[in-house]
Amino acid sequence: MSDAHVLQQEIAVEQEHVDRVYARLADLRREASRAEKEGYQLAGVGTFGALVERDAMVFHAARRRHALDTEYEGLVFGRLDLLTGARHYVGRMGIRDDDSQSLVVDWRAPAASAFYRATPADPLGVVRRRMIQSSRERVTGIEDDLLDPDNAPADMAIVGDGALLASLSKATGRGMRDIVATIQREQDEAIRSPASGVTIVTGGPGTGKTAVALHRAAYLLYADRNRFAGGGILVVGPSGVFVDYIATVLPSLGEDTATLRSLGSLVPGYDAGRVDPTPVAAIKGSLRMRRVLERASHDAVPGGPTELRLLYRGTLLRLDAGELDRIRRKALPRGARRNEVRGHGFDRLFDALWAQARESIRNLPEKRDFEAELADRADFRDFLREWWPRFTPMRVLRWLADPARLRAYANGVLSKEEIALLQGSFDGLGELGPTIADVALLDELDELMGRPRKPQRQNKNPFHVRDGVQELSTANERQAAARAQAVQRDEDYREYAHVVVDESQDVSPLQWRMIGRRGTYASWTIVGDPAQTAWPGDTEELDRARDKALGARKRQTYSLTTNYRNSSEIFAVAARVIRTLLPDLPLPRAVRSTGVEPVDQLVSAAELPEAVRAAVEKHLADVDGTIGVISAVPRRDEVAGWVSGLPERVQVVTALEAKGMEYDAVVLVEGAEIAVDASGVRTLYVALSRATQRLTTVGTKSFMS
Repeated sequence: MSDAHVLQQEIAVEQEHVDRVYARLADLRREASRAEKEGYQLAGVGTFGALVERDAMVFHAARRRHALDTEYEGLVFGRLDLLTGARHYVGRMGIRDDDSQSLVVDWRAPAASAFYRATPADPLGVVRRRMIQSSRERVTGIEDDLLDPDNAPADMAIVGDGALLASLSKATGRGMRDIVATIQREQDEAIRSPASGVTIVTGGPGTGKTAVALHRAAYLLYADRNRFAGGGILVVGPSGVFVDYIATVLPSLGEDTATLRSLGSLVPGYDAGRVDPTPVAAIKGSLRMRRVLERASHDAVPGGPTELRLLYRGTLLRLDAGELDRIRRKALPRGARRNEVRGHGFDRLFDALWAQARESIRNLPEKRDFEAELADRADFRDFLREWWPRFTPMRVLRWLADPARLRAYANGVLSKEEIALLQGSFDGLGELGPTIADVALLDELDELMGRPRKPQRQNKNPFHVRDGVQELSTANERQAAARAQAVQRDEDYREYAHVVVDESQDVSPLQWRMIGRRGTYASWTIVGDPAQTAWPGDTEELDRARDKALGARKRQTYSLTTNYRNSSEIFAVAARVIRTLLPDLPLPRAVRSTGVEPVDQLVSAAELPEAVRAAVEKHLADVDGTIGVISAVPRRDEVAGWVSGLPERVQVVTALEAKGMEYDAVVLVEGAEIAVDASGVRTLYVALSRATQRLTTVGTKSFMS
């Protein structure tokens, strides 16, 4: 039976139970509404006792109806199959049927604790843990963890990564069972690492690094919910494609507490997906760019006024370009934040004008009156807005699109060759938006310039109905509402309790600074594989930036050594590629064999489009799951055109977007275009290790030459 058929069968089983739950939910909502209506009717009795009883009935019925409404979405999100044969469904609230039998266990109940705490090393009586994804009342996906293979019934279906472990555990021979135990022990130790400090998890392709990171987030949230739900958990991934992928894997926890962001969406207002060429991204990610940005943030406004001329009481007051420049420099010394010292600049401007006025005007009013008169003039206010406006990071970053300004800011900081590479890389900011590397520059500029003060936002009273009328509530509900308001986070929240960084080997120094600003008070989980890094810059600079972000926190390091996702045939190809660059690199051991060797096709340029489409169509027939079509960044859109019209399970991504992803089959297009340098060889290694079952490489020349 195919994996797709097993998946659909298991989804149908879960859908049947979910249908029962929502049918019971509808009954409970009707009962609550009827009780609420009957409560209002008690007012007709006309006694004070009836009024009190009415208030109590209406209050409890309304509260119950509200709870049933608010927990509607994703009500059932987990299932536990226990060693005793019992089955517990876990969800956002507890629901029983007419016979008081449990349909759903509230995630906060003791009976649900194993959903978060059980691991293969300590299954807590759980044979299989299932995560259930849904959209409203429809089950859309499931993912299993087989926690106790020895006690799993022979007919128990396992879906997802758990199926791989299940097949390994059922293989003949003690060696394979030892491998399964090794996988479970390695991952469990990292998941349960101490909550404080920094947990660093390293491992090659297919070792389950991302799964460990997400299970660790779930474990921490359950083990110390007050700390981690209150402060929040931030999960940072390399790309939007990756974040969308893990958003379906991270199990629901009963409330939205984990924040998922890509490196291109960590700054509010931006969701960058564009990628710079590797050499350009390396320059933009360097700590030296901070000095370039600092110079830009202190410069005069392009096209701004170069002279101030005011006719005051018949006398011309004039400040030329040199005087305006001196005033700006004195008000904005190195280290000052431009938006925060704007008032100081205005004060110095007033001082200069006052000094001129005193020399040439008799019967001059007091200085404060003089300043008030000027401030009332529209022409003077217009000058101030043009001379020292409120700056946004994007406004200043666009100045670097001017070659002359870029050279001036970068002179003595970057080499002539680096400046030449950067020229033109900022031209698309207005039309196309920033690249992923630009987002860290925007965050750095935000730090350098500071922010204008904003009026304090008023917290809305959740019990307010209309003027003079509030909903009846208990003290406990008011306290709960106060706690909920306390954890409402600003759009650019920076006080997370825990930060998870996946694919950390590709985070640039400036990106580490960007993430570090949001994890000042956090513990950390850092996940990555140094062999997969695409960072071509100074590794010492990278280490310094990471160490500064993590601070002096105690570090725990865990290594994952078993590749259980790639078949050994597929990983052998990836290993040959990375060995050309790092011959002595310790690689994980791939323990699955499918007996299917990867296919390498060399074709002419004219034959390439048809050959790629044919390879994809063959994989569609061979496997039931997703097919990743991977190419170099510049060729992505072209390749997407070649395979247009094929089923949605075909996904076209760049070699950089493929990081952290997993596909049942992969068609790699023109691998030689990826492996153009050492960084490219590492990226090619990543692309070749994304497939679990089938791999086909198609190109006009060999990537091994």
